[in-house]
Amino acid sequence: MDTSLTLGVLGGMGPAATLDFLTKLQQFTPAQTDQDHLRVLVDINPKVPDRNASSADAGPVLAEMAGALAGAGADVLAIACNTAHAHADLIQRASGLPLVDMIETGARAARETGALRVGVLGTKGGIRLYREYLAAQAMGLVMLTPIRQEAFMATLYRIKAGEVGRDVQREMQGFADDLAADGAEALIAGCTEVPLVLDPDARKLDFIDPGELLARRCVAVCLGLEPLPAMPG
Repeated sequence: MDTSLTLGVLGGMGPAATLDFLTKLQQFTPAQTDQDHLRVLVDINPKVPDRNASSADAGPVLAEMAGALAGAGADVLAIACNTAHAHADLIQRASGLPLVDMIETGARAARETGALRVGVLGTKGGIRLYREYLAAQAMGLVMLTPIRQEAFMATLYRIKAGEVGRDVQREMQGFADDLAADGAEALIAGCTEVPLVLDPDARKLDFIDPGELLARRCVAVCLGLEPLPAMPG
């Protein structure tokens, strides 16, 4: 009898990053047949308001998505977007379901590297979330200068528009190099588009891909190899 849990995924922020997450989820699932894979319910909704423009507008939409996934049979949720985790509590309250938290997963992996200063490539909202989790584990956060952060966001939107060629890859590597030069000992891809263009062979720091780690955790939770996350109090 199959006892695996059904995973609900809030996606579409952006669509390419969600597909990357689903690919990793499939790759990390120990399966010999189709039936061994997880049942995954996915809402790829690129109509979610831009989390970087007016974060508050995204909350009710994400809550509605989460409730629909619960109604469709999901047992546990994941969000394929770092910045959207600002609404994690609302999403869990609306759905009544636990959430495998990407931010917590990434910060915990950073701690396991032994780094004391961690660079984060992400949106301002994503960086705020990671700052809180890293500080709770006595780690400092290294971020881009305001001018370079603005340039990072321009690159990010180019990736969302489908640009993943050498120019964009070079720009992303430049941002990673900036953080290393400023004292980062490990690097968190704090936006799900970052791993789409950052060359694995060019990384100078311990690299943490929270999306990849989230996929691994979701498999473990759904197969009963890791307990369900606790609901917010």
